[in-house]
Amino acid sequence: MILIFSILAVKPIFIFGFLFLVMAFFFVKWLHRDPERIIPSENDLILSAADGRVHDIERVSENLYLKGEGIRVGVYLSLLDVHVNRIPVSGVVRFLSYSPGRFLPAYMPQASLRNEQQCIGIENDRCKILVNQIAGFIARRIVCRLHPGDVVNVGDRFGKITFGSRVELVVPPHTNMKINVGDRVKAGETIIGVME
Repeated sequence: MILIFSILAVKPIFIFGFLFLVMAFFFVKWLHRDPERIIPSENDLILSAADGRVHDIERVSENLYLKGEGIRVGVYLSLLDVHVNRIPVSGVVRFLSYSPGRFLPAYMPQASLRNEQQCIGIENDRCKILVNQIAGFIARRIVCRLHPGDVVNVGDRFGKITFGSRVELVVPPHTNMKINVGDRVKAGETIIGVME
């Protein structure tokens, strides 16, 4: 009974402050969730590297790693998406390049050119693919746990970007694409395309 009166005697501002901190803690914990995924087993598939919405698909000339034509798929991760990134194809990490930059909102077209980013080149006996982790306006830290020469398996977790960001895949130009702009994708589960 004394405990109840002592709680009621505390100023409401402290109670609201405490409740706000508890809710903020659980919200941040939820943002860093890492659910298990069912990884398709066919070895000719290219899977999404990130959760989010397909923002753009376009043919590009990629001179950093592929050294030629490719199809770039940009996936925008909102604040509420799972932010753990996964390997899109099995292979070997042949290329890593980190570029410091700005922190424009990740949905802006200039973000893929000007923002901080980590590029990862993966090669197997079928293709070469570039994965590009791009920081957004709030996300100020890209995590990539890969090293040159690492052997990676499709669906493996390799890093993350939090609080709204962008992940791009540049795939070979002959890839049979299976997604469209506006589609929602899941890392390690959604089929982006089929290698031909």
